[in-house]
Amino acid sequence: MLVTVRLAPSALAASLAGVDTSRGHVTVRFGTPDDSWRVCADLLADPAQFDRWRKDLATWLNEHYDGNIPDRTTAGYVLAWYLQVPAYLGAILFHTARRVPWLRPGDLAFRLSGDRPHPDGIALLSAGFVCLPEDPAAGTPEATVVRDEAALAGVLRARFAGHAREFVAAYGPTTRLGRHMLWGAATDALDSALWQTGRMLGDEGAGVAGAALVLPELIEPFTSPSRLYPVHGEGRTVWTRRRESCCFHFALDGQTACATCPRVSAAEREKRVLADS
Repeated sequence: MLVTVRLAPSALAASLAGVDTSRGHVTVRFGTPDDSWRVCADLLADPAQFDRWRKDLATWLNEHYDGNIPDRTTAGYVLAWYLQVPAYLGAILFHTARRVPWLRPGDLAFRLSGDRPHPDGIALLSAGFVCLPEDPAAGTPEATVVRDEAALAGVLRARFAGHAREFVAAYGPTTRLGRHMLWGAATDALDSALWQTGRMLGDEGAGVAGAALVLPELIEPFTSPSRLYPVHGEGRTVWTRRRESCCFHFALDGQTACATCPRVSAAEREKRVLADS
């Protein structure tokens, strides 16, 4: 069911309104303005919607690539795109305000682009958040205070994992992807969201540090700690990572594996990221 959720102003609404996402591909907001938005909980309650999403994606891919569109490619794309919703929203508020919102499926909605069927807008539907003692809103009813950044990072990790568990339970049976692949994609989504948020907002170093804080070591159900690492060459340093999962873009006719793909060697990855930077 599609619903419009308009909410009273809150501290999180102000936080999201102040984020400049013009360098990214996804906007963020508080509340949904119209019925084109999908509440995550509604999608997880009706997994057949994932099949329709993948069919729409296959149609789009057919318009841009020759040959058959493999099922594993549409499964990999939708897997990564959906997990981006809670990961990106959580990463933005963690990076910009050191706040962690609720990330339950009922707390988030997204909108699919009218062109390529990927999420191009993410909406937060609840006002409660966890923050640090020095947060200016720490004394409000919406806020729960934790002692330090490590504790706050643990809240983000746990809340994202909770949403990912519900998604894996709903989406997994609709695909042939194994559990490690599903949780590898969840690990990639959180790690990449923290990194890319830093890059988008002009402080890649802070994004890398945030990823290391949230994923400092192997913590189940994630499949690895943060995979970000520096590449040095030609008088500069660039950051990259090795993915835990695969989007199967390489399976499309005439395409090759992405630089961060686990199928690409470390030497090739470093060569490619230096050339592209």
